[in-house]
Amino acid sequence: MTDLSEEVLKNIGYLRRYARALSGSQKSGDAYVRVCLEVLLQDRDRISTDGDVRRQLFTLFHEVWRSTSPEQGQEGTSYAASEDLSVEARLEALPSRERQVLLLTALEGFSVHDAALILGLDEEATRELLAQAWTAVNEQLATTVLIIEDEPIIALDIAGLVRDMGHDVVGVAANEREAVTMARSRSPGLVLADINLGSGGSGLKAVKTILQSIDVPVIFVTAFPERLLTGERPEPTYLVTKPFEPDMLRVTISQALSSRPAMGSVSA
Repeated sequence: MTDLSEEVLKNIGYLRRYARALSGSQKSGDAYVRVCLEVLLQDRDRISTDGDVRRQLFTLFHEVWRSTSPEQGQEGTSYAASEDLSVEARLEALPSRERQVLLLTALEGFSVHDAALILGLDEEATRELLAQAWTAVNEQLATTVLIIEDEPIIALDIAGLVRDMGHDVVGVAANEREAVTMARSRSPGLVLADINLGSGGSGLKAVKTILQSIDVPVIFVTAFPERLLTGERPEPTYLVTKPFEPDMLRVTISQALSSRPAMGSVSA
């Protein structure tokens, strides 16, 4: 029989990613994950290796979330009723359940059926929530995007997806130096970066340099997620694993934009 601790360990990095996206920060997300693990330590029968451990772990997390999150019972604010049409206001207006369904399916790859089980909802109701969430995402305001990627085909695919969402690509950098120069000169509203730029260096190093002078959300699009699931990544950054589904990148972009600061940059 597979060891439960081993199976939980395999999935804990992805639960941390989800908790971070749901709560808005890694520190806050990790607090919920820690409580979830404490509950599991007290009652190991809450998860069985005879079933889908990942789904059970996320279900347990949501039991903790429902019992402790201040969001419970809150409803989103109608866009039409609000004069604040910023990206942050639009995404914060998304009701908690809609945001959860969107993240579980698009970010974590759960089926609608599994998302319904995790959230304790009817499957048809879950589908309706997902449709409403995507409608809200598509209404967000446009921003400018810098892509840091050394593979031309991948960069082209990402640029096309970004433009389809209504955003403007202000540059594509294939190495560290180009990335830092473009970021400082064009002050993008969002950065999408690979970690391994081949002979062009490290996208992670480029981002750390960029964040010293520009306050901008970053999404790492990488085939090496283990380098960013340790809790050491700079904030505010998000993670999409290659190869990625377009919907996963779309929803992560929406989450990243919800943290976009009111002012584009700070002094170096």
